[in-house]
Amino acid sequence: MHIDRIANKILTNKAVLNGLEKVSDHGTSFAAGTSLLMSLGVRTFSIYNTPDVEKENKFYAMANSITSGIVKFGIVEAIALPIENAVTRIDKNSAKYLKDTTLKNFNPQTRSYKFVTQVIKLSTGLLTAIPKSILTIALIPVVMNKIFRYNPLDDLKKAAERFPYKNESARFFNINDSGQKSKEPAFTGSIGDKISNGISKIIENKKVQKLAKKYEMEDEDIYKHITALTDVLLTSASVWQTNRSDSIKENCKRVLNYNNIINTAITIALGYWLDGFVKNHTAPGIEKFKEVNKHNPKLPKYIEGINIIRPTIIFAFIYYGLLPMFSTYTSEKLDKFLNKQHN
Repeated sequence: MHIDRIANKILTNKAVLNGLEKVSDHGTSFAAGTSLLMSLGVRTFSIYNTPDVEKENKFYAMANSITSGIVKFGIVEAIALPIENAVTRIDKNSAKYLKDTTLKNFNPQTRSYKFVTQVIKLSTGLLTAIPKSILTIALIPVVMNKIFRYNPLDDLKKAAERFPYKNESARFFNINDSGQKSKEPAFTGSIGDKISNGISKIIENKKVQKLAKKYEMEDEDIYKHITALTDVLLTSASVWQTNRSDSIKENCKRVLNYNNIINTAITIALGYWLDGFVKNHTAPGIEKFKEVNKHNPKLPKYIEGINIIRPTIIFAFIYYGLLPMFSTYTSEKLDKFLNKQHN
């Protein structure tokens, strides 16, 4: 049929396949880029237009959205991207980095190998969750002062000046005092090889291989699991850092914490349900995709890309699009209700 021919052309389109391969290689970067765009645009817009919420609490929520998106993307570019490139380097030249005994039954074409390398790439988000939260909360007063021109405290400016955010953020984003990109060595050449060699040792570890083979069937959901765990750790660290901040008003701390907790809890619960729903209803299409591309040696990468895109878009839709207005409104009302009960 004519419709089947069109579908086959789409499913075998080189641009589509190349896009899926790129997402497979750079899943963490894809997620961070999505978060950056959504946090600067959709989420900030939704928070700003939330009705019946104090202006101050809106500003804190908007500043949190902006800083979290920028910091997350900055850390990915600084840390996760070199790891992703190192894994890709092993994928393309496995004979250089892996022993012959490893390549016999644990090579880039096996499902267990894909599983362990995906975990390695995704783990950067989990391991950097606490520093991301610390830097995000530390920069909230700066964003409020510099972007929104809003000083909720008389000493906000002094507090912001006491915190060496200029130097810290400059070093973090690899920018010097003149605002120019620092000419640090890129993660190529010998440095890139060292990272790849280090990762290859993890891949060749027998215990790691055994675990990968045991849980390789979970490869379709591993991205979702690690993302959820990272979000929980991020939110926990954010609450802790917010409570310690001396540049955020006490009542605004509570509202900001409620906002983050509500967002994370609902996103994970609803995200898991919606991802399962979409996964089940798109299964026939995925099987057709596998069938038309069954002779393509890169098929496992394409499937891996699909398994990253699906939960990324779903979780981003919920967290950045569906929830901001609800959580911003609810967090303030919850704080007022609890204060009323306490008093």
